[in-house]
Amino acid sequence: MNDLEIRCEHRPSPAKLEVLGVDDWPVWKKGPSRFPWRYEQTETCYVLRGRFTVTPDAGEPQTFGRGDLVIFPAGLSCTWEVLEAVEKHYRFD
Repeated sequence: MNDLEIRCEHRPSPAKLEVLGVDDWPVWKKGPSRFPWRYEQTETCYVLRGRFTVTPDAGEPQTFGRGDLVIFPAGLSCTWEVLEAVEKHYRFD
Protein backbone atom coordinates (compact mmCIF):
# COMPACT_ATOMS: atom_id res chain seq x y z
CA MET A 1 0.00 0.00 0.00
CA ASN A 2 1.21 3.46 -0.92
CA ASP A 3 1.91 5.73 2.08
CA LEU A 4 0.16 8.56 0.22
CA GLU A 5 -2.98 6.57 -0.56
CA ILE A 6 -6.33 8.23 0.20
CA ARG A 7 -8.51 5.86 2.23
CA CYS A 8 -12.29 6.05 2.23
CA GLU A 9 -15.00 4.23 4.12
CA HIS A 10 -18.46 4.67 2.61
CA ARG A 11 -21.24 5.06 5.16
CA PRO A 12 -19.42 4.14 8.39
CA SER A 13 -21.67 3.04 11.24
CA PRO A 14 -23.11 5.65 13.62
CA ALA A 15 -21.27 3.82 16.42
CA LYS A 16 -17.92 4.30 14.67
CA LEU A 17 -18.64 8.01 14.14
CA GLU A 18 -19.55 8.35 17.82
CA VAL A 19 -16.35 6.62 18.96
CA LEU A 20 -14.32 8.96 16.73
CA GLY A 21 -16.17 11.96 18.17
CA VAL A 22 -16.97 13.31 14.69
CA ASP A 23 -19.79 15.58 15.93
CA ASP A 24 -17.24 17.50 18.03
CA TRP A 25 -14.85 18.16 15.13
CA PRO A 26 -14.80 21.57 13.42
CA VAL A 27 -16.80 22.05 10.20
CA TRP A 28 -15.34 23.21 6.88
CA LYS A 29 -17.54 24.59 4.08
CA LYS A 30 -16.58 25.41 0.51
CA GLY A 31 -18.53 26.27 -2.61
CA PRO A 32 -17.76 24.98 -6.11
CA SER A 33 -14.12 25.69 -6.87
CA ARG A 34 -10.80 24.14 -7.88
CA PHE A 35 -7.53 24.58 -5.99
CA PRO A 36 -4.20 22.86 -5.26
CA TRP A 37 -3.64 21.51 -1.75
CA ARG A 38 -0.87 19.83 0.24
CA TYR A 39 -1.50 17.95 3.47
CA GLU A 40 1.15 18.76 6.08
CA GLN A 41 -0.71 16.55 8.60
CA THR A 42 -3.02 13.58 8.16
CA GLU A 43 -6.63 14.72 7.89
CA THR A 44 -9.66 12.59 8.69
CA CYS A 45 -12.95 14.02 7.51
CA TYR A 46 -16.60 13.03 7.40
CA VAL A 47 -18.63 14.49 4.54
CA LEU A 48 -22.00 15.90 5.62
CA ARG A 49 -23.06 17.17 2.19
CA GLY A 50 -21.74 17.96 -1.26
CA ARG A 51 -19.46 16.21 -3.69
CA PHE A 52 -15.79 16.71 -4.57
CA THR A 53 -12.98 15.12 -6.53
CA VAL A 54 -9.41 14.94 -5.25
CA THR A 55 -6.64 14.18 -7.75
CA PRO A 56 -3.25 13.32 -6.24
CA ASP A 57 -0.32 14.85 -8.18
CA ALA A 58 0.81 11.32 -9.09
CA GLY A 59 -2.49 9.48 -9.16
CA GLU A 60 -6.01 8.99 -10.34
CA PRO A 61 -8.95 11.23 -9.37
CA GLN A 62 -11.23 9.99 -6.60
CA THR A 63 -14.70 11.41 -5.95
CA PHE A 64 -16.25 11.62 -2.48
CA GLY A 65 -19.62 12.68 -1.15
CA ARG A 66 -22.13 12.59 1.66
CA GLY A 67 -21.55 9.81 4.16
CA ASP A 68 -17.89 9.22 3.29
CA LEU A 69 -15.22 9.01 5.99
CA VAL A 70 -11.98 9.94 4.24
CA ILE A 71 -8.36 9.90 5.40
CA PHE A 72 -5.89 12.10 3.52
CA PRO A 73 -2.28 11.21 4.43
CA ALA A 74 0.36 13.74 5.47
CA GLY A 75 2.60 14.61 2.53
CA LEU A 76 -0.14 14.26 -0.11
CA SER A 77 -0.12 16.94 -2.81
CA CYS A 78 -3.30 17.09 -4.83
CA THR A 79 -5.89 19.20 -6.60
CA TRP A 80 -9.34 19.61 -5.09
CA GLU A 81 -12.37 20.19 -7.29
CA VAL A 82 -15.55 20.96 -5.36
CA LEU A 83 -18.39 19.86 -7.65
CA GLU A 84 -21.29 20.58 -5.26
CA ALA A 85 -20.93 22.82 -2.18
CA VAL A 86 -19.21 20.79 0.54
CA GLU A 87 -19.71 20.70 4.30
CA LYS A 88 -17.53 18.31 6.28
CA HIS A 89 -16.30 17.62 9.78
CA TYR A 90 -12.50 17.36 9.91
CA ARG A 91 -9.66 16.54 12.28
CA PHE A 92 -5.89 16.79 11.82
CA ASP A 93 -3.68 14.19 13.47
